[in-house]
Amino acid sequence: MAEGTMFLGLTITDGYGSNNEAWRRSDVDPSSYTNLDVTIRHAQAAERGGFAFLFTPDFPAVRSDVARSTLQNTMDPMLTLTAIARETERIGLVATGSTTFQEPFNLARQFKALDVISHGRAGWNAVTTSDPYVAANYGRPVADRSVRYQRAHETVQLVQALWGSWGRAAWVKDQESGRFIDLDHLRPIDLQGRHVASRGPLAIPPSEQGQPVVFSAGGPSPDMLALAGRYSSAFITEVWTIPEARAQRAAVRDAAQQAGRDPDEIKFVVGLMTTVAPTVREGLDRRLSLAGEVIAQRVPQLGQMLGLRLDPSRLDEPLTGQELAAAHTSGDPRSETALEVARQGWTIRDVLAHGVIDYHPVTVGPGEVHADHLQEWFEAGAADGFWISPDVYEDGVDAFVNDVVPILRARGIYPAGYDGQTLRDHLGVPDQYGLDPRVLGDTGT
Repeated sequence: MAEGTMFLGLTITDGYGSNNEAWRRSDVDPSSYTNLDVTIRHAQAAERGGFAFLFTPDFPAVRSDVARSTLQNTMDPMLTLTAIARETERIGLVATGSTTFQEPFNLARQFKALDVISHGRAGWNAVTTSDPYVAANYGRPVADRSVRYQRAHETVQLVQALWGSWGRAAWVKDQESGRFIDLDHLRPIDLQGRHVASRGPLAIPPSEQGQPVVFSAGGPSPDMLALAGRYSSAFITEVWTIPEARAQRAAVRDAAQQAGRDPDEIKFVVGLMTTVAPTVREGLDRRLSLAGEVIAQRVPQLGQMLGLRLDPSRLDEPLTGQELAAAHTSGDPRSETALEVARQGWTIRDVLAHGVIDYHPVTVGPGEVHADHLQEWFEAGAADGFWISPDVYEDGVDAFVNDVVPILRARGIYPAGYDGQTLRDHLGVPDQYGLDPRVLGDTGT
């Protein structure tokens, strides 16, 4: 990553897009969920735009609203990214893997195999899991929070120890002498914790970046910050305002420093949902065409956020001057954006079409709108990078690459191309192989 530039990631989910109705668009293959060729095409478009990585969230259970909505998941993150690895050359591949329900040896093996297959482009988003539907699929009760994070610390340490158990000099592969592996550099780790254990070693050599990059994702709870601060090179989160993002970024960097690390070693990555269109009006109409009945259903929630009582029958009216004078922000950080958009004179329908109550900030309109948002946040110290979720993948990824990336590059805040081959190169994070001796401490392993 060039100094003074941001990086971008692309969310990869079900093949359709971040909008729940994307699968119904006439130009979208409704079978994209199982058609990996579609997802590979989206990944290749992101690579054309110099994206640092693809990011696959994971919810290994069926949600209750799938009768009319999509699964919002890949079939399997590791298999999907392995297929993508064979059809791309530079873009990073970050998959989510639960420390709560997956065993360290399996995690270590799968992610390091992906790292070797992709020539050093893999990342592991190490998360804890508390959802009862997921727990039921693994036949276990939901563990207490303290237990989940104790196990998470142990799991990350075991995985990293297993990654380093095949020493860099272990693979001799000398055909003339007949020596294949130097056993002095391939040794068991024999680690036993309260919750997990492994003997090792792992039978996979280092990749071009050594081992996968560790990510964390979630909110800034003390437990999450302790986990990310010790082990992670990137922290993915949801924030809606620049002050909120700056505060979280400072907390993440402080957690890394408390763990004995350089704060610059952990990158703060925030989400952005995008609708690229020739004009803001056309972008709003695009979003409204995908919204269905959701817009009317969200009117009461918008009213609560602004301290007003709003009736769905007024969807096509703007807020009155009296309402704007009485409106105020609430404890929901999204309310600041909602009030700002309402003051611009948009109708209630259009305010909601701006995505003011979505789960990330939303930008709508031509390339400059998206570039301005990214530049403002980046230069305000609110983010080191962004993970982008287009409304519809089918044309939304290409539109972002074609219309937004050139503007960012012209402004000098986005790399002109890939500076290196590996995910560590793209993020600008240091080399690591095996356990980091600076961050072991008293974590229970």
